[in-house]
Amino acid sequence: MNQSNDIIAYQGHKGAYSHLACCRVHPELRAHACASFAEAMFMVERGEARLAMIPLENSTAGRVEEIYRLMPKTRLHIIDEHFEPVNHCLLALPGTKLQDLRTVSSHPQALAQCDGNIKSLKLEQTAALDTAGAAEELSLSRNPTHAAIASSLAAELYNLEIIKDNFQDVNGNTTRFMILAKESRMPAFEADKRYLTTLMFRVRNIPAALYKALGGFATNGLNMVKLESYMSSDTMQVSSFHLDVEGHPHQPSMQHALQELNFFASEVRVMGTYPAHPFRTSSLSIEI
Repeated sequence: MNQSNDIIAYQGHKGAYSHLACCRVHPELRAHACASFAEAMFMVERGEARLAMIPLENSTAGRVEEIYRLMPKTRLHIIDEHFEPVNHCLLALPGTKLQDLRTVSSHPQALAQCDGNIKSLKLEQTAALDTAGAAEELSLSRNPTHAAIASSLAAELYNLEIIKDNFQDVNGNTTRFMILAKESRMPAFEADKRYLTTLMFRVRNIPAALYKALGGFATNGLNMVKLESYMSSDTMQVSSFHLDVEGHPHQPSMQHALQELNFFASEVRVMGTYPAHPFRTSSLSIEI
C-alpha cells in the first residue's frame, strides 16, 4: 500500500527544527527525515511524499541560498508558509549538573547564536553538521561532561535533559519555512484576508528591465515584501529573481501588475499563492 500521501519530508536529523515545524503544522502526517533539501523536495516531485517543509530564510542567518537554485529544477508549488521561533536548549544526559559540563556541540549557527551564554559557562565548543545530530551523538556517547544545543523535540527523542531553556543570546530568532506540494492549491480569494504570491522570473536584456518589470506592482498599490536576486546559470551573466508580493492573482490590481511583469520579464513562474502567516501581522513589514 502506498502511504506517500501520509508523509511530510524535511532535511535533517529527527529532532531538527524542520522536524519540529512539521509536527506543529501537520501533526496528522508522518515526518520523514532526509539527508538533503534536494532529497526532501524530489520525494514530493516523485509522489513519495505529500508535502515538504523547507526553510527559506532565518532572521539571524539570512536566506538559505541553496533553495533558490533548487526550486527552478522542480515543478513544485508553495501552498503555505510557516514562521517557527527558534528556541535553543542546552541539553545533557539525565542527571547531569550544569557545573559538570566542559564541552558543547551544535551546528555553527546555533553555537554563534548562543556564544555569549556558552562563554559565560566556559564551555569548549565543537561544530556539528546539525543541531539534532549533535543531540543524537551526545545520547550515544554517554559523556556526562558534554552538552548539545538543540530543540526541545531533540531532547524528547534522544532522552536528554534540558539544562537551560532559551539558551540563545537574543530572543526573536525565527525561521520562515515554505510548504511545498506537487499540485497547486490556490485558495479562493476573500477580500478580508491577506495573501502572498511568490514569483520567480528573469528580466529581458534591455535597459531598466527590472525597474519596468516591477513598476506595475507600485502603480497598482501592491506591496512587495521580498525581492532576492541570484545567478541562475554557470555563465554568471543571467540573473533570476524571487519575489514575494502581498496579493492574490484574482485581484484586478494583481492581474494588471502581472501583465506588466510578463511584458518586461521572461520565464515568469507563479510558485504559489497562500494565506499570509499570522506572524506577519505581529511583525513590521518592510516595503520594497
